[in-house]
Amino acid sequence: MIRFMINFSALAFVIFINYLANSLPFNNQTTGEIANRLPVLFTPAGYVFSIWALIYFLLFIWVLRGFSKKRQDLPLYKKATPLFVITCTFNSFWLFLWHYEYFLLSAMIMVSLLISLIFLYQVARKHATGIMDILPFSVYLGWISVATIANISYVLVHEQWDRFGLSDVLWTVIMFLVATVLALFFRIQKSDVAYPLVFVWAFIGIGVKI
Repeated sequence: MIRFMINFSALAFVIFINYLANSLPFNNQTTGEIANRLPVLFTPAGYVFSIWALIYFLLFIWVLRGFSKKRQDLPLYKKATPLFVITCTFNSFWLFLWHYEYFLLSAMIMVSLLISLIFLYQVARKHATGIMDILPFSVYLGWISVATIANISYVLVHEQWDRFGLSDVLWTVIMFLVATVLALFFRIQKSDVAYPLVFVWAFIGIGVKI
């Protein structure tokens, strides 16, 4: 029961912070308004970010499944709970940094979130007893992989980095290739379908915006 309450509280907290970030909003600007301020070609269209609703829904199901007495002491929840709390903390902290325009620090936190999700994903795969033990983290990791590339691209544009003399378009193509390699790796090596589908969703959104 303690692990369930910890996971539930962590998820409720990060959802609440996400709500406040755009309803108040923090620093009088929404997450999307900041993202659209600079001409970053890798940034998807606004509707693509609705995937957060799916992510939080899947995470809620995962947390709720941990309420069952026969699942509370499963190795999955024992191993995953500390990592889950860490990911929620990084997720929340990122919003503050992004809204108050500490973009370099936000990229560092995003990378930290990505790394912690990789470990969480590995734990889920090792101890999963069903698809719903893995699916939430496949989708979450897929989106944060895309978001990390977009966040770093944003920082580079903000800092006026010359991209080794490459054009915006060519640099974006390189980012697409990097993302595609990641998607294919998870599809082939991990036999994961959900992870690359998130990339497809993001790629379509980037194409729509461009």
